[in-house]
Amino acid sequence: MDGNGRWARARGKKRHAGHRAGVKSVRATVERAAERGVRYLTLFAFSSENWHRPEEEVSSLMSLFIEALRREVGELHRNNVQLRFIGAREQLSQRLNKSIAVAEQKTANNTGLMLNVAVAYGGRWDIARAAQALATKVEAGEIEAADISEDALFGEMQLGGIPDPDLLIRTGGEQRISNFLLWNLAYAELWFTDVLWPEFDKAEFDKALEWFAGKQRRFGHTGEQVEEAKC
Repeated sequence: MDGNGRWARARGKKRHAGHRAGVKSVRATVERAAERGVRYLTLFAFSSENWHRPEEEVSSLMSLFIEALRREVGELHRNNVQLRFIGAREQLSQRLNKSIAVAEQKTANNTGLMLNVAVAYGGRWDIARAAQALATKVEAGEIEAADISEDALFGEMQLGGIPDPDLLIRTGGEQRISNFLLWNLAYAELWFTDVLWPEFDKAEFDKALEWFAGKQRRFGHTGEQVEEAKC
């Protein structure tokens, strides 16, 4: 969700104003995902690298997370959305962790859209953490080194058990994945737009979904094989 700062700067405002405006785009995107029957949506809210930003901006972002949770969780729950957070929670404040725990518990049994929010998350951290978990099991004699497979590693990752993303959407004009879900995005279609995140609305989301609908997902097969499998 890129472009909050540039959106604010273009309007002579502080970066925090851009992040606050971006919450509206989060709401619109979640609503549209549910309307279009999207089963899983993962939002990259705060990366492991974002800790290097100015302390004032980081502090305001953390406060905004708490405020947004307090304001939005009830509506998410009423709309049958299950909310989950991924990332290094030990790096977050006790207050934010408490808000996260309450939100997850409240929506845990919902069966609609699964909304994953990545906070203090990095793709390399995710893979390394999963490898450490498997190494610990080997040391404890729970598994053999030979048991370590792609499936075993995936099972220890933050989104283990959830299907890999079909589509990555990045706003703000940059064309990179910036350490997001490095393992999971192996076969995702990548859609980049110059639209800044606070201006990303339901219509822009529809554009991305329509573009995706026109893609042929081959997963290593030929186009002819894919078409034959449809018959």
